[in-house]
Amino acid sequence: MIEIAATPFPYSLAPNGKTALVIIDMQRDFIEPGGFGASLGNDVTLLQSTVNPIANLLRVWRARRWPVVYTRESHRADLSDCPPSKRLRGSPALRIGELGPMGRLLIHGEVGTGIIDCLAPQAGELVIDKPGKGMFYATGLHEKLQVEGVTHLVFTGVTTEVCVQTSMREANDRGYHCLLVEDATQSYFPTFKAATLAMIVAQGAIVGWHTSSEIILTSLARLPLPV
Repeated sequence: MIEIAATPFPYSLAPNGKTALVIIDMQRDFIEPGGFGASLGNDVTLLQSTVNPIANLLRVWRARRWPVVYTRESHRADLSDCPPSKRLRGSPALRIGELGPMGRLLIHGEVGTGIIDCLAPQAGELVIDKPGKGMFYATGLHEKLQVEGVTHLVFTGVTTEVCVQTSMREANDRGYHCLLVEDATQSYFPTFKAATLAMIVAQGAIVGWHTSSEIILTSLARLPLPV
């Protein structure tokens, strides 16, 4: 195990491919103007701060040939996996499935559902399309991770209090040891991010731990690269 300084106490990261880097919903629809996030009235530029920390972690995971998991929130073209309770809620400028500047919002295969270019998945990395907030609901991800022997998950992505936290709580219920990277996750509402960080570590890391990307990178730099 590799000890990582974290809150509320050190996190033990499993080496040798047992710890996956999870990149939640770094899609154009949430990160860039004209997507679903903007249609809800959010300032999408607030999420840009996550990009460099995620990219730095991604380079390290790839260099060590450790598993990487991407998620994309998206739906079938006929919206059969998008319940009306989700699609019709609120008063967005555009609803899920309606046509925007990057295609139909949150629909499989549209430009907007794609991962932003600078974090694009590489061959062999797992990409999960999820119809809900959590990455385990209706995706078969747990079974895929079990086959790979993954026991630990390092979480990044957006937004902190919604899809990231939901996925982390789902993972905790399935027995994974979860670490959230503070500067590699963000919310449209900074106070929501702060509240999430406080909630997950309460009562002795009831959901998991959090730390910075710099601490993780410094800790992993001491490990030799695979030959």
